[in-house]
Amino acid sequence: MEDFFKFRKMITPAIIQVIFWVGVAICVIAGLVTMGASFSSYSGGVGVFLSGLLMVVLGPIAVRIYCEIIILFFRMNENLSDIKDSLAKK
Repeated sequence: MEDFFKFRKMITPAIIQVIFWVGVAICVIAGLVTMGASFSSYSGGVGVFLSGLLMVVLGPIAVRIYCEIIILFFRMNENLSDIKDSLAKK
């Protein structure tokens, strides 16, 4: 508990997992809405349908890459802290 209050243990990686799933849900819903809108007479078209399909397929991949890059910084911090602690013990 002491590590939590002294900011030695990060909680952000757990929050980033929640952000990932929210981002995936937003991408899928937005893609499905876009695909549904393509059947409308005013904004319809094959291009709109394909953009919605790409949003459903590539959106979650982009969100995953973004979240992995953020988590990478926290993992680097943890590894550097481990190295610092092991050097301090010697």
